[in-house]
Amino acid sequence: MPPAALQGNHLAPPPPLRARPARSYERVEGWGMAVGGDSTVLRPTSVDEVRACFDLARRERASLGLRGTGCSYGDASCNERGHVLDLTRMNRLIAFDAATGVAEVEGGFTIEQLWKHALPLGYWPKVVSGTMFPTLAGAAAMNIHGKNNYAVGTIGDAIREFDLVAPGGELFTCSRTQNADLFHAAIGGFGMLGVITRVVIGTKRVHSGDLEVRAFANRNLREMMQYFEAHKATSDYLVGWIDCFGGGEELGRGLVHDARYLDEGEDDHPERTLALAHQQLPASILGFPKSEVWKILRYFSNDVGIRAINTAKYWSGRLESMGEPHRQSHAAFAFLLDYVPGWKLAYGPGGLIQYQSFLPNATAHDAYVELMRWNQRRGFVPYLGVFKRHRPDPFWLTHAVDGWSFAMDFKVVPARRAELWKHCAELTEIVLGAGGKFYFAKDLVIAPRDVQRMFPAERLDAFVALKRRLDPDGLLQTDLWRRVFQPWC
Repeated sequence: MPPAALQGNHLAPPPPLRARPARSYERVEGWGMAVGGDSTVLRPTSVDEVRACFDLARRERASLGLRGTGCSYGDASCNERGHVLDLTRMNRLIAFDAATGVAEVEGGFTIEQLWKHALPLGYWPKVVSGTMFPTLAGAAAMNIHGKNNYAVGTIGDAIREFDLVAPGGELFTCSRTQNADLFHAAIGGFGMLGVITRVVIGTKRVHSGDLEVRAFANRNLREMMQYFEAHKATSDYLVGWIDCFGGGEELGRGLVHDARYLDEGEDDHPERTLALAHQQLPASILGFPKSEVWKILRYFSNDVGIRAINTAKYWSGRLESMGEPHRQSHAAFAFLLDYVPGWKLAYGPGGLIQYQSFLPNATAHDAYVELMRWNQRRGFVPYLGVFKRHRPDPFWLTHAVDGWSFAMDFKVVPARRAELWKHCAELTEIVLGAGGKFYFAKDLVIAPRDVQRMFPAERLDAFVALKRRLDPDGLLQTDLWRRVFQPWC
């Protein structure tokens, strides 16, 4: 079915002469540091300057990739030898309704800015990623999810409307009732349809700045999945850590953290816990300044070191799971990746890739067991494994399923880089054979043929047709687009 007609400002005026975005030439990398390249970076501060970026790219016969804070692990915001539009200077709060918790922000406004404004007023973002630094436009373009995806869906489910500037300069306001096709295609469309310059998003009323958290140590993957299923109706958040070195009867052993919001009246001093001072992440870890911790972790960034750390974490988790539930701030529970600034540097100069697959409930257990065994057999054991429960959503290029995801962080050793990519291709065959999908915010390894197996042909054709209508010159491109959608470029 072709996309519906779009309703917007089709007679976009040319940007005024003064609309000249800041410009520099610099290296742009994926967050995992495994890929990157030199690009001309443009930093607009207004819608007119966004239009000027498109005009500049068109005049200079350059492609234009979109980037927020660069939190995508792979090449989603890289555009080697092309132009990159960095949206971080469009970061104003336009309005916040304290009665409803609805925020209206510019696209470069970050999750950090949102929660820091909302929480003292008694609200928390409905969906956050494991780091607080993504922009709202980037989060929408990647349709990020959190530890509560099974309960509330992706960030797209929390977004009420947005403005999108297309490559021709037209501005479209999109919602579930206005330009609905573009709304559902641009969320999760990894920036290939236009620049999201304004977002209206709902937040959740909370009665405390703390969550009640409990731990469960599981002996294998089956136990972890059973715990999730038994508690998903009553838990607001569920996330599993997996020791990928575990084997035999302990394959998939790990630790589940289960959290719930406090009801009104449970927190004796909500005015204290809702204050930003209560949410500050610790300045030190085990007595070390946290800014220096990655340097210590670097000495453990090998199979022997990670195996030892994981063993200690698992057994300490077993002790934790025997204790009573404890309270933890929203920020401390949500933003685990922000505890150690620069922790990715511990992986060394090759960086890391995260291989995150999504599998339906019926096939997930057996397929993930096969992935873990294959990793160990091939000598590519992930140093971090994170497990989550998911639900479907209505967005065109969604990664979500009624099932599970398993994110695995692989260290990239330059001497084995090609071998690692080949290994990931073998894992991909297992995932796709089990009806799985991948997440463009994390991906660095899938190929066009894999995308054709992930999505129905009519869905891919509709997305490409919409892109051609909005971007007939093919200005919007990234390294991800060229790698994965090459047959349509």
